[in-house]
Amino acid sequence: MTGIQQTMPGAIGNHQRERLLKMLAAATFIIFFQAYMVAPIIPALANTFGTSVEKVGLIVPAYLIPYGIATLVFGLLADRLGIHRVMFASLAAFAVLTALTATAASIEQIALWRVLTGLGASGVVPLGLALVGRLFPYEQRGRPLGWLFGAMAGGMAFGSPLGAILVPFIGWQGLFLVVGAAGAGLLLLFLPDRPSIAAAVQPIAGTFGDLFRGYKSLLGTPRGQRTYGYVLINSMFHSGVFTWLGVYFEQRYGVGPVGVGLALLGYGVPGFLFGPLIGRAADRWGRARLIPIGLILSAVAAAALLLGFPVILAPVVAMVLSLGYDMTQPLFGGIVTSLGGKRAGQAMGLNVFTLFIGFGLGSLIFGELLRFGFGVAFGLFSAFELILALLSFALFRSEVPSQAVPSASGVAQAGADDQSKS
Repeated sequence: MTGIQQTMPGAIGNHQRERLLKMLAAATFIIFFQAYMVAPIIPALANTFGTSVEKVGLIVPAYLIPYGIATLVFGLLADRLGIHRVMFASLAAFAVLTALTATAASIEQIALWRVLTGLGASGVVPLGLALVGRLFPYEQRGRPLGWLFGAMAGGMAFGSPLGAILVPFIGWQGLFLVVGAAGAGLLLLFLPDRPSIAAAVQPIAGTFGDLFRGYKSLLGTPRGQRTYGYVLINSMFHSGVFTWLGVYFEQRYGVGPVGVGLALLGYGVPGFLFGPLIGRAADRWGRARLIPIGLILSAVAAAALLLGFPVILAPVVAMVLSLGYDMTQPLFGGIVTSLGGKRAGQAMGLNVFTLFIGFGLGSLIFGELLRFGFGVAFGLFSAFELILALLSFALFRSEVPSQAVPSASGVAQAGADDQSKS
């Protein structure tokens, strides 16, 4: 895969560019809503099917790991067939497979549908991020990437509590049917933007040798290694903690599905409300300042879970945990958009692959640590995140704003500046 053809910001009008950004944010929101509505209903599904929460918890990595693996394939297809074709096919698969999950009659069948949904849905968000990387020069990507990562956070913020709150009223089947219908409606709204997306980026043919050289280039510099490494480990932390947060609240405080939903209400709110502002702050002051703060906040939130607190403060702790995510992963994504050069699809595909593999592994590892209790699991995860924070002060110290003002050549000049940071 040689990557999606780079284009100038002026290749399409500013109005069209902003419309694309809003539609991509909407697609990102609904996909992450669907991904995060599942973890909080693990206790309800365990009761429905008469099995353990540990077994039901496997449906989370059953979606996340195939999702991550498939991003590499979708990136390759987008480079060859065109980003608009692949994105829309993936969005259609998301809508259909999410709705079909409602036909499952056992946990095993739910897990199978989750695997298929993860494989089918993984072409929308990474290609949307790659598209933003082509439409906006590096010095201006904080805001649009903030919108997309804010949409991710919004999906988490609403998917987590609403998944738990709605199940007692419409059932878990109804939840999947509603989200599948929302995906189908969004696809119809997206159709008028096909020409704009097709015009924004053009596919480039390439050989498998180009594909492997691209990965070697992405991972061959200290900047690429540390960025993708942090994406992996940080995503493992957040997924491990969040996947089992609903179970923790249920067991520690004895709350039901609605209580779990309310306890998780704070998660995703900071990114949903402040994602673009965090992005602007990264553009203005540099990612070197914000990334360590985000990692420290995440470690503090996990430590608070370890120590315990009144249940009324649960949304606040979830909010701090979410803010830690919002001040790290979106900023890593901004760095990734500068690593690929003409290989934007490949760079972002590798980023989302790393992100979702981390999500899946984190959920599995935390689940295994629960054999020793929540205290051990939270303690180890908090300690590793704190170590990441301390190391990040040195590792990301070069991620400061460029003093150069973007020229009329836009992305082309930004790409040259990006490479100089490697």
